[in-house]
Amino acid sequence: MTLSLSLADQIALELRADIIGGRLLPGMALVEAELVRAYNASRNTIREALHRLEREGLTRYVRNKGVVVRRLEREEVRDLFVVRRTLELQAIAQSGAFTQDQSERMQNAIEATALAREREDWRAVATHSLLVHQQIVGLMRSPLFDEFFAQVIAQLRLVFCAAPDEQRFQSPWLERDLEIHTLLANNNKLAAGEAMSLYLDDSERQSLALFTFP
Repeated sequence: MTLSLSLADQIALELRADIIGGRLLPGMALVEAELVRAYNASRNTIREALHRLEREGLTRYVRNKGVVVRRLEREEVRDLFVVRRTLELQAIAQSGAFTQDQSERMQNAIEATALAREREDWRAVATHSLLVHQQIVGLMRSPLFDEFFAQVIAQLRLVFCAAPDEQRFQSPWLERDLEIHTLLANNNKLAAGEAMSLYLDDSERQSLALFTFP
């Protein structure tokens, strides 16, 4: 049975999607009055939605400024990769046979990444690449993990925004996503897991480097 979402939940999900899509960036203010007009909702509903985003680690309250999209700290980035290793590697190791439907959904996300790269839309490249990994976690067929990982990739998207050179930061991953998809399609879960482990090692190293200051 699917539970219906409250209006506050729907607004929170839309705002989270805007973060994943790179439309809401770290430091941006979420002005309550503007959101009331945009969503034709009450102030209490907007506040409830913003509280949900705060619980998900996506916003915070700044005195004299209000609610803003968060900038993550270095240790939080490290923790995100602990979560990624736990979920993505387990998803590959414990998944059943890679179905045609699963393959197509992952392939669609990879193709969207490739098209964005051709357009040199590096913000979209980052978004679609994260959605590839949402599909990997989806191999576990767990709505709870899917929802939790959606929050994780929203936080990761805020990390990626810190890259001073988006092209350089995002360029390496498309071929590696494609490699993992190919290994899964060939039912080579061991090699897919090894490729994912190396991917996450390199991605973590690159992400943490964004938070290294002289």
